[in-house]
Amino acid sequence: MEAKRLADLDPAARRRALVRTGATIVGALALLLAALYLLPFDHLSSERSVVRLGAVIALVAAVFVLQVRRISRAELPELRAVEALGIVIGVFLVGFSIVYLSMSRNNIHTFTQSLDPTRALYFTISVFSTVGFGDITPRTDPARLVVSTQMLLDLAIIGIAVRMIFTAARSRIAPSGGAEGDEGPPPAE
Repeated sequence: MEAKRLADLDPAARRRALVRTGATIVGALALLLAALYLLPFDHLSSERSVVRLGAVIALVAAVFVLQVRRISRAELPELRAVEALGIVIGVFLVGFSIVYLSMSRNNIHTFTQSLDPTRALYFTISVFSTVGFGDITPRTDPARLVVSTQMLLDLAIIGIAVRMIFTAARSRIAPSGGAEGDEGPPPAE
């Protein structure tokens, strides 16, 4: 299957592709949020925070690799890159929200407020966006370490992941060796 640019599609096909991409992102985020709000995280012990953190990091990495592979085979790699970014960031944010939620439910003194799914997601997003309002802060050293890990990984997601995803899309659209009909630079005189 040959890669196409979004701009090369006729308006109706472009609209369908954009709607399909938007629906995929919204569907993935809905599933992730359903997991956050519906699955029980009360039984997870606070001693296993490091294990949960490792599982979240491994899951984000696996989703990232899967998404880059999907971009490399996509018919519309530009849209697949946008979709990949939405899904990877969604998994990242919900994963950390689950870690914070389980930490808070096991020890109400972990954060300055007891966290429910909404507060956990809010806290995760405020850390991710570097806003950090300060209304919820970690009180224990394990919580501070997890939040610090998220801050460092935020930089990696924002810098490295975004660049890698869009580079994969660009390389799928314009494979090395030049595009068809590309004659290269004019000869020197």
